[in-house]
Formats: sequence, C-alpha cells, structure tokens
Amino acid sequence: MGYPRGRRIFRTLILFVLSGSAIAGAVAGEVSLGVAANFTDTTRELAKRFETETGHTVSASYGSTGKLYAQIKNGAPFDVFMAADALRPALVEEEQAGVPGTRFTYARGKLALWSPTVAAFGNAEDYLARQPFSRLAIANPKTAPYGLAAQQVLEHLNHWEALQHKLVRGDSIAQTFQFVVSRNAQAGFVALSQIKAWHEDDGTLWHIPQAYYQPIDQQAILLQHGADKAAAKAWMDFLKSDTATTIIRNYGYDTAN
Repeated sequence: MGYPRGRRIFRTLILFVLSGSAIAGAVAGEVSLGVAANFTDTTRELAKRFETETGHTVSASYGSTGKLYAQIKNGAPFDVFMAADALRPALVEEEQAGVPGTRFTYARGKLALWSPTVAAFGNAEDYLARQPFSRLAIANPKTAPYGLAAQQVLEHLNHWEALQHKLVRGDSIAQTFQFVVSRNAQAGFVALSQIKAWHEDDGTLWHIPQAYYQPIDQQAILLQHGADKAAAKAWMDFLKSDTATTIIRNYGYDTAN
C-alpha cells in the first residue's frame, strides 16, 4: 500500500534535507593557520565570519614570524602561513614549501609607541631622547618584523645604541605588548592593531611616521600541506574579500584594495 500523497512529499523533503546535511558535512573541512602574533585578534574575528559563511572551521597557531617559519621548515602541518613580513613567505615559496603564485599581501602593518599610562609623554621623540623610563619594550628584531621596524625607528632617531641597556625584547609582538600592559616596561613599540583591540584606557600613543621604518607588508601563502584542501583555498579567497578587508582595516591595518 502506497503512502498518501502528503506523506510522500513530507518523506521526500526529509530525505532531501538529510542528504543535503550529509553533503555539507562531507564538503566542510578545516584549515590550519600559522599566524603572526600581531594578527591574533584580527584572525579570531575573521575566523568567526569565515566559519559562518563557509561552514569550514579554522584552527590557528600564533607566534613570531621567524619562529613560525622555522616550524614550517621543520614540517609543521600548517595549511596557510600568514607572516608579518614578505621575506619569509618568499623564502617558503623559493624552498618549495609553498604553492607558487599564491603569495599576496593581506595587510600592511603600522607601528606605534604606546604606554598604558595617560599622559606618559608629550613629544615622543623627546621622550625617547630623555629616557625617563627604566624599560622600553620591543619585539626581537631577529624574529619579529615589528621588532625590526622598532629598531629602524630608533636608528632613524639615533637612539638605538644609547637605549640598549633599557630595551626588553619580547619573543613576539604579543609578548612585547604584554610587557607594556603589565607595566614591566613603561612604554613599548607595538602594533597599532593591538592598541585598537585593547579595551582599557587608551593611555598615551604616538603614531610613528611611516618614513621612519620600512613598510610592514604582511604576506600570506598557501602551503603545500594545504594545496589540495578546499578549506585552505577558501580561506585564501576569503582574505581577499570585501568582508575580510573591512575587518582588517577596522583593526588598524592598511590593505591593497
């Protein structure tokens, strides 16, 4: 005996929904990211939007660009490398760990001198010259592009050698920011994006002129580990979308488009 017409239609709809869910579950995947520490908060917001729009999931490891590059060379299973410079992604591509033609600049970073103390300094250049602080935080110039930019600023102002005994170096820009937030350093060179994500008092901020340091072009590259993963390719496309660039700009970066 056959189903009444209404019950047949209902059963067909249920089967359609279930099969659609099964297909979606089969298609959805996970992308593993190695992300420069300065981009932590931005990545978390991007990941939420990406997961909502695509159904894919995101896992991310954060650290200094130099250390992430070393991990990739040693076989870390990242699908995408999001560096805080252009040098390491270019090396990854040259060393055939990255997929040729996928490297692009997803953000241009901005360096700032910041103290959580309100009115910590007036003229920032005079503040650095007078050195009325016991500790000044920077990221390690050898592993963190923002640390290299900080060194370039101090060299531009002819203070690099004079300040050596007062510099405290973070392994990454994230650790450097923590030095300042915890007041283990009275001020520090940090990413502008970190200050924008900080929810406490604004403190004292100096927007450092771009002419004082080389552009911080942050590049991403699809790694060979993720070359055949739909989720990894979708993430790379998402980073170029209007949605992503709006989020990136809101966090204090410039973008190419």
